[in-house]
Amino acid sequence: MKINSAGILALAGCLLLASALPVRAQGVVEDKAKAESRPEARVEKVTPLKIQVVLTEYEGDKKVKSMPYVAYLNAYEGGRGGSAKLRVGSKVPVLGGKDSGIQYIDVGTNIDYRATVGDAGSYRVELVVERSWVESDVAMATTNPSSGEFKQPVIRQFKSDAGVTLRDGQTVESTVATDPLSGRVMKIEVSLAVVK
Repeated sequence: MKINSAGILALAGCLLLASALPVRAQGVVEDKAKAESRPEARVEKVTPLKIQVVLTEYEGDKKVKSMPYVAYLNAYEGGRGGSAKLRVGSKVPVLGGKDSGIQYIDVGTNIDYRATVGDAGSYRVELVVERSWVESDVAMATTNPSSGEFKQPVIRQFKSDAGVTLRDGQTVESTVATDPLSGRVMKIEVSLAVVK
């Protein structure tokens, strides 16, 4: 049987093509495995949460104030926490500082929220709560006797750094503290709900 040069070239091309196919297929499988092993290719489970913090003040058994604050944030599986910040308040003028000029002090509520996924359907919520308020004022004497007195605000403060573990729909009392001067009791209640 005679094979011409065109037949030899065709046969060599077929053999070359046949030997390249398994390598290419193996390369596709390897590329897919590499893509799945990359961290950015993994799907992270996210749970949206609604966290409510209620600051309540009591004078004896009488409720004086109740202030609710709500934040929405995501909790991620694998230890990475979601966070949110809330800032609400006013600037109060106070006489003092250099050359007895007016300076402004921030008064209000600051809350930092952080949530992570816990065990068996629970969530760990870390809270930093800072609250300041103008309670009253006091008369201050000036260096100039002819000016008389002026009033300065008395600013109260409350700070709490606490962590609680909650399940969907649960409410807990995380902090109870008494102001040593006024005798008022401040309570912090934390509620968690999974947003469906």
